[in-house]
Amino acid sequence: MMKSDDNASIDVESSAESKGKAPLIGNGKEKPNKLKKIMGVVDFVLRLAAIIAALAAAATMGTSDETASFFTQVFRIEASYDDVPTFTFFVIAMSIVAGYLVLSLMFSVITIIRPNFAIARILLFIFDIVVLALAAASAAAAAAIVYLAHNGNRNTNWQAICQQFGHFCQKVSGAVVTSFVAVVLLMLLVLLSGFNFILKKK
Repeated sequence: MMKSDDNASIDVESSAESKGKAPLIGNGKEKPNKLKKIMGVVDFVLRLAAIIAALAAAATMGTSDETASFFTQVFRIEASYDDVPTFTFFVIAMSIVAGYLVLSLMFSVITIIRPNFAIARILLFIFDIVVLALAAASAAAAAAIVYLAHNGNRNTNWQAICQQFGHFCQKVSGAVVTSFVAVVLLMLLVLLSGFNFILKKK
C-alpha cells in the first residue's frame, strides 16, 4: 500500500511540474508571433501612407499646367507636364506605385492575421524592392528636370523657366518632394520585411 501511495504522489508531482512548465513554452512562442503582428500593423500603416504620397505626387504633377503671356496678350506659351517626357514617365510610374500598394494591402492584412505565412511576406519583399526602384528612378529623373527649370544650365544655354512659370514650377517641385516621401516609406517597408525574415530565423 505504501508503494502505491508513493507512485501516486510521484505522478501528481510530475503532472504538476508539467503543467507548470507548459505556460513557459507557450509564452516563448507567443512573443515572436505578437511582435510579428505588431510589425504587420506597422507595415499596413506605412503602405497607406505611401499610397497617399504616391497618389498626391501623381495628381500634383498630372495637373501642373500654366500659360504665360509675353510682351502682349497675343504671345502666350503654355507649360504642361506632358510637354516633358520625364514628367510623363513620373506620372505613370507614381500611378503604378500607388496601384501596386493598393493591391498589396490585401497581402499585408494576411500577414497580420497569419504572421507565419511566409509566401505573402516573400512576395511583398520582392515586389516592394521592384516598386522602390521604379519610384526612386522616376523621382530622381523628375528632380533633375526641376533643377534645370529653376536654375537652367549655362553650358548648354538652357534658360531657367521658373521666373515665367512660377505656379507650374511650384507644382512640379511639390510633386517631386512628395514622391521622395513615398520613396522613403517604401525603403522603410523593405527594411521592415528584412527584419521580419531575421526574426523568423531566430
